Amino acid sequence: MSQDIFVVVEHLRGQVADITHVMLAGARALSQTSGGGVVAVLLGKDAQGLAGNLAADRVLYVDSPALAEFTPDAYQLALASLIQAQSPRAVLFGHTSVGMDVAGGLSAKLGIPVVSSCRNFTADGKFVCQICGGKIMAEGDLPAPTALITMLAGGYKAEAGNQPPAVEAVAAPVLDSLRTSIKQYIEPDTSDVDISKEPMLVAIGRGIQNKDNIELANELAEALGGQVCASRPVVDQGWLPTTRLVGKSGKRVKPKVYLALGISGAPEHVEGMDESDIIVAVNTDANAPIFNVAKYGTTMDLLDFAPILTERVRNAKGG
Repeated sequence: MSQDIFVVVEHLRGQVADITHVMLAGARALSQTSGGGVVAVLLGKDAQGLAGNLAADRVLYVDSPALAEFTPDAYQLALASLIQAQSPRAVLFGHTSVGMDVAGGLSAKLGIPVVSSCRNFTADGKFVCQICGGKIMAEGDLPAPTALITMLAGGYKAEAGNQPPAVEAVAAPVLDSLRTSIKQYIEPDTSDVDISKEPMLVAIGRGIQNKDNIELANELAEALGGQVCASRPVVDQGWLPTTRLVGKSGKRVKPKVYLALGISGAPEHVEGMDESDIIVAVNTDANAPIFNVAKYGTTMDLLDFAPILTERVRNAKGG
């Protein structure tokens, strides 16, 4: 058994996902107590070029036509072979649709426990998990000898490597008789505004209460020169299109100002907006997790707050 911390690189169509860099930072922190190194595990086909910007001590690269596109079957088989051969202390996955799919299957296949929704690690190597929609933090010792961990965004600042790590090619196991394959990518609607490029966003959540109240957010966004976006409950109701969704299953945004109205701050939402320059939270629940990431906040009812702020912004602009 080694004390290395493996990080499974999440990438899509030639781009490394931000969560990968967050995991590498977390792995670096965990390696200080494990005594091992940070090892990025890159699976793909002709994808070794993605290793150049990873903040890892070394990269294990598995190349196979079956890994050209992500499928849980192929990833699980490739990773199972690596884990059995090298027995790392921990294997980090993104707490994403990709990471959770692979980690769950590997846990069942190898009989290795999963630590889910991990936000960060303590100085003595314990995990800290954010559960119950982010309202409870659970701490504990990592299972031994190997633990699978799904990492949330927000616990560490994503950092790229200063110099290319050494890349070690690893032979792929037999990857045939796979149950799933990628047929095509369905591109998102591009006719609406691209919220990922907006410098000012007014985000609305369950606290908006009903569709008619969205007009309050629209008026505020117009006054501020921004756009309206939303958390999952608003989109699920059909009040706003999926192009306005922020979070794990929506878009990742990095505006200069992110004004969160009536949003609780579940990890799935925070993952999509935690790198905003300034986060302002408006929520009547003083214990809402959104206040953990906000720079400014108030427990005022958003239905009272939005019209007041709109009026003051308009007055300040002379209109």
